Amino acid sequence: MKDTLLRTPLYGAAIALNARMVGFSGWEMPVHFAGIGQEHHAVRNDAGMFDISHMGKFSLQGKDVLTQIQQLVPSDLSRLQPGQAQYTVLLNPQGGIVDDLIFYYQGLDGSDQQRWVVIVNAATTQKDKTWMLENLDTSDLTFYDHSLEKALIALQGRKAKEHLQAITSDDLSLLKPFEHLEGTVLGHPAFIARTGYTGEDGFEIMVDPAVGVELWRSLLSTGVVPCGLGARDTLRLEAAMALYGQDINDSISPLEAGLGWLVHLDSKGDFIGRSALERQKQEGVKRRLVGLQMQGRNIARHGYPVLFEGKEVGIVTSGTLAPTVGSAIALAYLPVELAQPGQQVEVSIRGKLYPAIVVKRPFYRAKK
Repeated sequence: MKDTLLRTPLYGAAIALNARMVGFSGWEMPVHFAGIGQEHHAVRNDAGMFDISHMGKFSLQGKDVLTQIQQLVPSDLSRLQPGQAQYTVLLNPQGGIVDDLIFYYQGLDGSDQQRWVVIVNAATTQKDKTWMLENLDTSDLTFYDHSLEKALIALQGRKAKEHLQAITSDDLSLLKPFEHLEGTVLGHPAFIARTGYTGEDGFEIMVDPAVGVELWRSLLSTGVVPCGLGARDTLRLEAAMALYGQDINDSISPLEAGLGWLVHLDSKGDFIGRSALERQKQEGVKRRLVGLQMQGRNIARHGYPVLFEGKEVGIVTSGTLAPTVGSAIALAYLPVELAQPGQQVEVSIRGKLYPAIVVKRPFYRAKK
């Protein structure tokens, strides 16, 4: 089975550090190195790095890419200036989320062609590529898949900038969150974005595979802690960031998922799923993704039922014992009438009911 899994350029570096490897979305990836808790706290207190080379990496180039990609997402991408990015979602005609992803606008090249980079989830790389190619006119643009050709490292944490600034000549203080640049690290070309999936400041750096290995080793030598998928999950859940396939999917709309801020109905024209979102906005959603804080250390896992007055009213989508928050937390879909902070519900865990309270999201917010 393991022989069929893909390996990133940093596989050897992970093995050298005795990482525990698991299969994830078709890739053999480290779930942890020293331990999930230790890696989690490293990001919250200093800096940690993640191999995210398994994620999908596309580029689009053409005279009017913007007009075409505006039809794929509910967010108004025309607001972006060169060097800016937008987290958004692809939608199906029913308003369900095909995937969540980030569009990075790089500006114009020498022949006035727009240049865009798109980063998507590893599990949905082929699905997203197929969806985009089905809904784009490729006679007017060039679509390129760099997924297997580039290494991608997420350097995250309140001291991430200090670690990265030491090996780049680019002034990282000029980069605001969700901005990016084409610069250098260790003297090599690099795509550097101030984005991440941990709730902390940080950067995602895309480079050639050999440079990725050199970058990993360089950061390791300065004390950056290597982190695996386990800490990535606890960190993103404390920050209440959705995981595709668990918290959001093709049958859930951004309005239900608490992603209404991505929907810009007033400032843009038609897009796939617009009529469904307009109808949902007018009628009101019937369910909403909420944060749950367990009243005890029992962990509500994905798929566990949520009950109110003895009746099942929802389902847990993600749950963990949160290292920074210090308690068991979860995300779940509940009817809107039960989706208010302070509402008490129960979660069924292995046949027993345990109390939980609806709380505001995120569970953790980084100090500025």
